[in-house]
Amino acid sequence: MAKIYTRQGDQGTSSLFGGGPVSKNDPRLEAYGTLDELNSIIGLIRAECGTTFTDLDGDFKFCQNYLFTVGSHLAIGDEKMRAHLPPLKVESVADLETRIDQMEKELSPLKNFILPGGHRISALLHFARTVCRRAERSTVALGQFVDPHIFIFLNRLSDYLFVAARYANHKLGQSDVLWDKE
Repeated sequence: MAKIYTRQGDQGTSSLFGGGPVSKNDPRLEAYGTLDELNSIIGLIRAECGTTFTDLDGDFKFCQNYLFTVGSHLAIGDEKMRAHLPPLKVESVADLETRIDQMEKELSPLKNFILPGGHRISALLHFARTVCRRAERSTVALGQFVDPHIFIFLNRLSDYLFVAARYANHKLGQSDVLWDKE
């Protein structure tokens, strides 16, 4: 990457790695662009947390790196080129499930729907969760072009972000914001 600007996108097109030009509203670009947005939000959460949640920072760092790997798999249309990427790790889902279980041990059972909110960090985690769900929908729309592990990972990541939001409220002495049905 010699320069940050290439001028190739000035006409509303971009290129997949190993492929020709595609419209900037191509579903693949939408999918990995949404992953990039999610990655940025997780970066914001890490900056906001500082040293408050050292137990979660390793999780967030892993998620950022792994989202970049997932995005690179979506950005490459050529199967042969994909073989040179960092691998998709099936155990990443089990790792997220382990962390969810660990956090839930400290939380009261969920008996009501909750709204995003409470502490700012919790609200940001809920925001990340909703963007993760959008990324999941975008990748599902790609169908057979996507390794099914990516769907599972994004689904579990949104679960992780939901529980992390509750965990953040708990650790910071904030109550979850309950849905008022009235």
